[in-house]
Amino acid sequence: MTQPATTPQLRCPLCGCTDFQREESRQESRWGFTSHRMTLLVCRQCRYVLHFYDKHSIFDVD
Repeated sequence: MTQPATTPQLRCPLCGCTDFQREESRQESRWGFTSHRMTLLVCRQCRYVLHFYDKHSIFDVD
């Protein structure tokens, strides 16, 4: 019998903490023609910032 697939747990690459503060960000292109929305996860222990562009990641950050 096979085990169900599990979603990997997000960990900070610096300290290994799994507790994050979620922030939303917007970055405009050099000339202001386009704007990109990003999700930022800030580690609550060491404050390292993980950037997720357009919600495409192996981690579910919703």
